[in-house]
Amino acid sequence: KTYVGGCDCGQVRYQVELNLGACGERCICTRCSTPNYWGALVEPAAFKLLAGEDCLNDYTTNARGVHHLVCKHCGSRSFCRGDIPEIGGAYVTVNLNCLFDADLSNLPIKYQDGHRQHQELS
Repeated sequence: KTYVGGCDCGQVRYQVELNLGACGERCICTRCSTPNYWGALVEPAAFKLLAGEDCLNDYTTNARGVHHLVCKHCGSRSFCRGDIPEIGGAYVTVNLNCLFDADLSNLPIKYQDGHRQHQELS
């Protein structure tokens, strides 16, 4: 299914194709849980930025090249981009909490600690 999402102030908007039923993992590290980031990994071809490229600040947290893109107007982190060969190469992660009409209430959730996983890959 195709969803539209974006930042809180509406400057950044995107369209993404994904299966919500397959998005049941949620990271509990502080980098994700503090801003309420519930990421769903998609292929770059399934993601299209509709507006706001010029509104994004790039916050790179580690040497692995993960680009946490933050709206410079409202501070929302509605998606990230990266390229990590160990997980299949280039990807986009969208914040499910930033999808405009997605019902997340019935999704089964499996919790993980992405911070520890990143340390183990290094």
